[in-house]
Amino acid sequence: MVFREKDGALIAKRQGETLQIEPWGKNSLRVRSTMYPDFTGRDWALTESVSGNEAKVTITERADGPFAKISNGKIEATVNFAGVITFYKKDNSGPDDFILREYFRCYGGTESKESRCLKYINRDYKPHVGGDYRIIQKFESNDGEKIFGMGQYQQPYTDLKGCILDLEQRNSQVSVPFALSSLGYGFLWNNPAVGRVTFGNNYTEWVTEASKELDYWITVDDTPRQIIENYTGVTGRAPQMPDELLGLWQCKLRYRTQEEVLTVARTCKEKGVPIDCIVIDFFHWTVQGDWKFDETYWPDPKAMVDELHSMGIKVMVSVWPSVDKRSEHFYDMLERGLLVKNERGGLQNYDYQGDCTVFDATNPEARDYVWEICKKNYYDLGIDMFWLDNSEPDLVKYDFDSLRYYMGPALEVSNIYPQCYSRVFYDNMKKVQDKPVVNLLRSAWVGSQKYGNVVWSGDVPSTFEALRDQLAAGLNMGLAGISWWTTDIGGFMTDDVNDPDFRQLLIRWYEFAVFSPILRIHGDRGPYDIPPLDNRDFGGGYLHTGQDNELWSYGEDNFKIMKDQLKLRHDLKPYIKSLFEETSKNGAPIIRTLFYEFPEDKKCWEVYDEYMFGSEYLVAPILELNQYEREVYLPEGKWEDIRDGKIYDGGQTIKAAAPIESIPVYRLLK
Repeated sequence: MVFREKDGALIAKRQGETLQIEPWGKNSLRVRSTMYPDFTGRDWALTESVSGNEAKVTITERADGPFAKISNGKIEATVNFAGVITFYKKDNSGPDDFILREYFRCYGGTESKESRCLKYINRDYKPHVGGDYRIIQKFESNDGEKIFGMGQYQQPYTDLKGCILDLEQRNSQVSVPFALSSLGYGFLWNNPAVGRVTFGNNYTEWVTEASKELDYWITVDDTPRQIIENYTGVTGRAPQMPDELLGLWQCKLRYRTQEEVLTVARTCKEKGVPIDCIVIDFFHWTVQGDWKFDETYWPDPKAMVDELHSMGIKVMVSVWPSVDKRSEHFYDMLERGLLVKNERGGLQNYDYQGDCTVFDATNPEARDYVWEICKKNYYDLGIDMFWLDNSEPDLVKYDFDSLRYYMGPALEVSNIYPQCYSRVFYDNMKKVQDKPVVNLLRSAWVGSQKYGNVVWSGDVPSTFEALRDQLAAGLNMGLAGISWWTTDIGGFMTDDVNDPDFRQLLIRWYEFAVFSPILRIHGDRGPYDIPPLDNRDFGGGYLHTGQDNELWSYGEDNFKIMKDQLKLRHDLKPYIKSLFEETSKNGAPIIRTLFYEFPEDKKCWEVYDEYMFGSEYLVAPILELNQYEREVYLPEGKWEDIRDGKIYDGGQTIKAAAPIESIPVYRLLK
């Protein structure tokens, strides 16, 4: 290994590889490696200007060969003659703490005493014929370590140690590859390529299927709060959420006419149900890619929007990235090169209700093209927000090796697609309005929080098992920097709205959602016995609609519970506003693992079926059918049950009542 220092960075060369380690923000280092003559210059998620660098590089000769160190604040990395990197958290009062070391099982070059005959190397470049590399990065596994973050996966595991995670965007799966370790570091895989990470007990392995270079960022600090602040300091933070969106967002699959929308809004007013937003779902359009209202059922959308605004209700409309061959824009977009390209076969890559492809949101020209249409047909009519559904994008089959974007092959760049899709609207809306931009998306990547994205957890089933999965998903999304997060209350897929078990699930999900960032009710409610409006095979009339999904749709008893819970949400609005202000300031999650607030409490690193709503409220959701009490762990402090005012000492597990009307919630007394 040949080392040198350049502009505060450590650069090393060996066997055709260039390795560069440089300071990048507070207590942080960025590591890049390539087999090409130079780096691409792409910063990917590292978009924010950085400061506070305290770089120090030393290069020495040891008996076994050259050796180098680079430090920046509390973090230090060493590189031996074989190029193996070891990371430490510096401690000025004692020995440095080891946190992470690359996995190397080859002759020489590591402090590990494991067998070196296996010929596993730490950074392995496997070339694609005529193209880029499949890159494998291995690290030693640390016994007893817990790992969190990484975005949203439909599984019950909050601690990801032992998990295998596909780095792929899919419906309800959101890859945001930032890992928070219980050992006091955060690790960002700064690459939007399709891949996989294995947090194994024997080693950790990151894989990118196609890339020109390896790129990751690592930070250390004393608490999870400080680590998240460092991480969002280099990737961006959410803007401020408007106060008028902290209440109920009303939605269903699907309101088919403007009269249905107005009837629901008027009934909400009559029944004393305040709603902040009403959502117009898919197939209000003619065909996918026309991005306009079907005039047959939406004859005067501006008048509809004006009436809703007069009631204090914001209006959101669904926009999909799919473009049907029947669309008036399809062939124009095809000729201009604004559609995603298939590497082989025909043009189709999406087939729900039409022969469709997807517009290429990684192409700035395509983003501007779609915005101009949506501005004319929606925004200029007064539409406030956009529901950017299918934003992974959804595909017939997730064959990433068969697609190519403006930005590069899908294997190399596709995970950044939802972030680019959101910028169709965020970038352009920022130019024409002086209020914060808020849009709803089904997917995200690192840094999506900057672009006014509320991310929801996708089309999940209506089961208690799915509700448990959403708790894990929401906590890990927050730890990955995506604090604006929500779910379909009750789950998306319901066979029978009259099933008492479903109605119980709906109430428990609603009670959980009251203590989540965005309170939003949505779902595809069976049975599907409502006839279509017409016999056409296109437009807003032919496609099915689900059963009613308003608060009063599930019986008087449930209506009362949800109204009471909605009042509680409104009572909490000043507090919730402060949580959104905090996440804009320092990246703090809104729903938080217990250890985020109580990192010194070992028990808090093991309890994942309850959470903190900000710093003051501990929430213990009900995650099982017919469960009317549960155990709740209370960390140190004095805790008040918000339902009856009873005060408990922390540092103990209590048995809490959970009648159908409420879930256990405790306020930390200062």
